[in-house]
Amino acid sequence: MAKIITFGEIMLRLSPVGNDRFIQSDTFRIIPGGGEANVAVSLANYGHEACFVTKLPAHEIGQIAVNALRRYGVNTDYIVRGGSRIGLYYAETGAAMRPSKVIYDRAHSAIAEADPSDFDFDEIMSGARWFHWSGITPAVSDKAAELTKRACEAAKRHGVTVSVDLNFRKKLWTSEKAISVMRPLMEYVDVCIGNEEDAQLCLGFRPDADVEGGKTDAAGYHKIFGQMVAEFGFKYVASTLRESYSATRNGWKALIYDGSEFYESRRYDINPIIDRVGGGDSFSGGLIHGLLTKPTQGEALEFAVAASALKHTINGDFNLVGADEVEALAAGNANGRVQR
Repeated sequence: MAKIITFGEIMLRLSPVGNDRFIQSDTFRIIPGGGEANVAVSLANYGHEACFVTKLPAHEIGQIAVNALRRYGVNTDYIVRGGSRIGLYYAETGAAMRPSKVIYDRAHSAIAEADPSDFDFDEIMSGARWFHWSGITPAVSDKAAELTKRACEAAKRHGVTVSVDLNFRKKLWTSEKAISVMRPLMEYVDVCIGNEEDAQLCLGFRPDADVEGGKTDAAGYHKIFGQMVAEFGFKYVASTLRESYSATRNGWKALIYDGSEFYESRRYDINPIIDRVGGGDSFSGGLIHGLLTKPTQGEALEFAVAASALKHTINGDFNLVGADEVEALAAGNANGRVQR
């Protein structure tokens, strides 16, 4: 298995119990999570040496996040301690026609104010096979954007494959700012992951897809995937295709393109959704594992889609499944019968 580096922010998620609303709650669950941390947990569960890189305060609240990563086998040796706070976000779980809601409280977090001197990215990338980041990290602050660039540069110096999940977050930055920061970073990227909104708002590409209407025709992505590969030289472009019928029922599949052939995965009807937070991250983790271990892009994609379908059934940000469970679902075992 491979040494894989992920870099970003891990936060503490505060959520009401069950489907309670914020305004009726007097108790919140503390759930650590964040895009690249979620990917690291998935990869550790599949047997890789997954290393998460960030900066966290050197106090007990920061330690909650470190302990959560260690619990699931993530290497925390490259986590720098310092700064004044850990980012928070509040997540209210929707149901039926009521959507889920996220409120951020992450300004001035330790990683948002970290300096280049905090990290030796050449040491971090030494011996690694893969480096993964997401568009959330450079959106956190200009300093975090600079750190992302330095990490990518070090990855390329060491011959490390680089993947990005575009992950546009409108509560963190505008499309104009995202495009100005993200497009230059694409020169370092080998594998680009993102949905239809991400491609448009981060890179300026727009597929023919009626997402709000619940229609995601994979053929609408073929043209922009070709344009993205032609412009940035990606080895692979992948996108999840979510059919959102309600907060608790989604259709879920994905598409991948290697510069010559497209592959569309099988479709899952996920109903009911237990927790969709981290669904995209579980897809990224599954795709990285698949591309490292499977002989074809189709098999890699089927693993990733099955992994992310399973994540929708698990509370919290982390996808707590092993490779054997994912393989079973990808092979068609979806009846949910008790295993005795």
